Amino acid sequence: MNSLKKFNEIKGNWATLILPINIDGSIDYGLLGTEIDVIISMGVDGIYSHGSAGEFYNITEDEFDRCTDLLANKCQSANMNFQIGVSHMSPIISLERLQRIRYYKPSAVQVILPDWFVPTLDESINFLKRMEEISDNLGMILYNPPHAKKVWSLEDLAFMKKMIPSLIGVKVAGGNLEWYTKMTQLIAKDLSVFIPGHHLATGIKNGAHGAYSNMACLNPKAAQKWYNLTQTDMESALALEQRIQVFMSTYIAPLIEKDNYSNMAMDKLLVQIGNWIDFKPKLRWPYKSVDSKLAEELRPHAKKIIPEFFVKINK
Repeated sequence: MNSLKKFNEIKGNWATLILPINIDGSIDYGLLGTEIDVIISMGVDGIYSHGSAGEFYNITEDEFDRCTDLLANKCQSANMNFQIGVSHMSPIISLERLQRIRYYKPSAVQVILPDWFVPTLDESINFLKRMEEISDNLGMILYNPPHAKKVWSLEDLAFMKKMIPSLIGVKVAGGNLEWYTKMTQLIAKDLSVFIPGHHLATGIKNGAHGAYSNMACLNPKAAQKWYNLTQTDMESALALEQRIQVFMSTYIAPLIEKDNYSNMAMDKLLVQIGNWIDFKPKLRWPYKSVDSKLAEELRPHAKKIIPEFFVKINK
């Protein structure tokens, strides 16, 4: 597998590796392997590990290594693009994770900035430079979501890119039309810009490159078809996005805003609603998991609003 060293090679619909947790809190590696096989069979643009739904913040280093080895070997055998998240709240652990995974030669690596105390811009660049030094020329993707301790401006991201040549992409929240106009002027010519999955069509239309997609949690194959549609029929892709927004704002956003569920709890809920794999939406202690009954209650609403996301795997 070749590293995608050019920013414009990182694009499209990337599915996250969702961590299956047993009742006793252990990782179900058998189901994890099945999950990878199914996602590969669905023809997504790529798979990435150790994002929020992979609970990178709440696994041991042995578990990190085992999950990484499973993903890398299966993706390499299938010639599937894959990225490895080496993120951790500790910069030292992030560095150690990067050192251990280099020989897999992933398409790129994902990182977050140190998370206990907000790093300055200079400290952030210092961190990224050290990661770059030991990366064996792997491209880096900076994950900077709205819940990060510090959400960097487009100007700051442009400066980071200037200082860190191997920084080839960012995952950000997106914004309004003014934000996208500014984004295309400041960073889109040098960085691959990934926005939230449920805003995919709007993002692509306005200059973004793809999504590390929560909609791929609902159905990886349908999310891929939606991305493909943005390349051939943007009007229809935007119309589908409008219905996706109806479902998300009506049934998912209130669970976050009113019931205080985490984003990773919602990702796992979407997997169970989509029902493309036998998966229970359990999070590791101490985080609150969604009751499986809720997925059964929401599935009919999702099928009615966005039936495209309930296509069969073999179609």
